[in-house]
Amino acid sequence: MEHKILHEFPTGQVETDWRDLLNRLELPSHYNAPEFFLEPHWAGRKPFSVLAVEGVRVAGVLTGIHDGEQVISGLATRPQVAVDPRMDAATALEALVEGLIEEAGRKKLLTVYTWPSLELPAFAGVGFRRRQLLGSVMLDLTLGADALFQQFPKDRRRNIRYAEKHGITVRVAAGREDFLRAYEVYVTWDGTHQKDGKGVPRTFENFETAQLLAKNRRLFLAELDGKLIAINMFRFYPGGLFESAANYSLDEFLHLKPNDLLQWKGIEWACGNGLRRHSLGGAHPFLARFGGTIVPIIRYRLDRTLLRKHDLRESVVDLARKKLREMPPSVQEKVRGALGRKTARATNPVQALRTSEPAETEVSSGKAQKAITKTHSTERNDIK
Repeated sequence: MEHKILHEFPTGQVETDWRDLLNRLELPSHYNAPEFFLEPHWAGRKPFSVLAVEGVRVAGVLTGIHDGEQVISGLATRPQVAVDPRMDAATALEALVEGLIEEAGRKKLLTVYTWPSLELPAFAGVGFRRRQLLGSVMLDLTLGADALFQQFPKDRRRNIRYAEKHGITVRVAAGREDFLRAYEVYVTWDGTHQKDGKGVPRTFENFETAQLLAKNRRLFLAELDGKLIAINMFRFYPGGLFESAANYSLDEFLHLKPNDLLQWKGIEWACGNGLRRHSLGGAHPFLARFGGTIVPIIRYRLDRTLLRKHDLRESVVDLARKKLREMPPSVQEKVRGALGRKTARATNPVQALRTSEPAETEVSSGKAQKAITKTHSTERNDIK
């Protein structure tokens, strides 16, 4: 089996063959499709796709981007690799990893995320290290909206009704005026929550371009008396996976629960439009209270730096976590409190217990898992 590397939207037979693969997958996703190249987020980041090809048949796909000295496929909440279940997965994965290594060139860190249903032994065979992460809440949309609503915890159903009772309405954005108003909410949220000053807001042109990809995106608006107070973006591939991409809201209206209602209206829409599964884009408490199942995500990473500094740093953090869990609960709380008072500039590895990306947390014991969820935001999801 061979590999083919693409750096732009395919045309002709290549596009047809790629889409034939997606039609054979149980859960095709937007970022596994040719439309991946149309996303504005990848500007300057050299988006690519690797196709595993046997004759005229595409057997697998992996998409990704370049980010400095890294090459990344997916996120800790979003895999971007898939293989035809009807073909030999082992040879398809060998072709994909060969293509990825070729694309990476001399880059020092190669990272690929996958669902547990698609392990990547070919990647492990060339030195990628496997790590199981917390993953994402997944809902089975084939059950139907009514059945899913009844499975929500009582407080989730109550919050949705509370939002509706207090006059919040939700609709799908319908054009440039809606995009402009939604962008204002995004900019306000960004100005409130980017405290470190390092975040660079998206331009309106970038924001609008993403919303115009109507075959694969929907922007939902939550309004109160005509004022836009929260937005939620969703990605999808027709007949496949529906994904919560980003959420922004105005803090002064959070008590009215607009984000509960936004997510619910997205679920209703997805059920009515033939989507099969909904990945909520994380597993923190706000998302977990929509029910469903938390599906782990597996990270495969190849560290080619001197002394494998990324792997080394992670091992030190793991050891610190282990030692912290062995302490008496009262001591753990004191340590966590002390770490919480440290500045974001601190580099002590133990501090990573609180400052590292929550979604990059390895699945561990129940007590540790409980501690992990406490570090997550309760009502926001910004993963693009």
